[in-house]
Amino acid sequence: MAKEEVLTQLGKTGIVAVVRAATADRSVAVSEALVTGGVKAIELTFTVPNADDAISTLVKKYADRDDVLIGAGTVLTDFEANQAIKAGAKFIVAPSFSAKVAAVCNAAGVNYVPGCFTPTEVYTAKETGVALTKIFPAGLVGPNVIRELHGPFPSVRIMPSGGVNLANLTDWLDAGAYVVGVGGSLVGNADTELAEVTENAKKFSNKFAEWQANH
Repeated sequence: MAKEEVLTQLGKTGIVAVVRAATADRSVAVSEALVTGGVKAIELTFTVPNADDAISTLVKKYADRDDVLIGAGTVLTDFEANQAIKAGAKFIVAPSFSAKVAAVCNAAGVNYVPGCFTPTEVYTAKETGVALTKIFPAGLVGPNVIRELHGPFPSVRIMPSGGVNLANLTDWLDAGAYVVGVGGSLVGNADTELAEVTENAKKFSNKFAEWQANH
């Protein structure tokens, strides 16, 4: 799947689940529960031990599903980026921007979604070919930040992450978010039952579908 096709699919999915867990097995199980519930874009973070193995497992499991996108998150170095891409990650997300990671992703034809917070950072990312910019931590500024950034950067696709929940999901979408990143309010914590993760995913995916039907 080409870079632009991945971006199109992310937009259709609307929600990227940020999966953090204490073990690779737990991260895989949570990811599977999310997909079952209808959230089909997974950002499996490199804070998970052996994250590349978990990503590879999920990529193989959903190899015949064009609607499921497995990506890597919290990718801070070019080494981690190479690991993630080798494991089959379709997109690379980070809390900050790295020119080295951008170069690795560009060379591999994989979307890099770096965390930015200021106009300068958004512009710097745009200069390197970044097509989807993560605003992080979005909860500190609220949905209006997207409208403000779209003033000087009308074509920039924005993914807010950090502070997005079920209650404010449509506020971010109404403000112009291309896709949203959701962590704890969707995936829960280490003690959250997988059935609850699936129910959370259903609530989020249904709310996005309702919003999408009216826009």
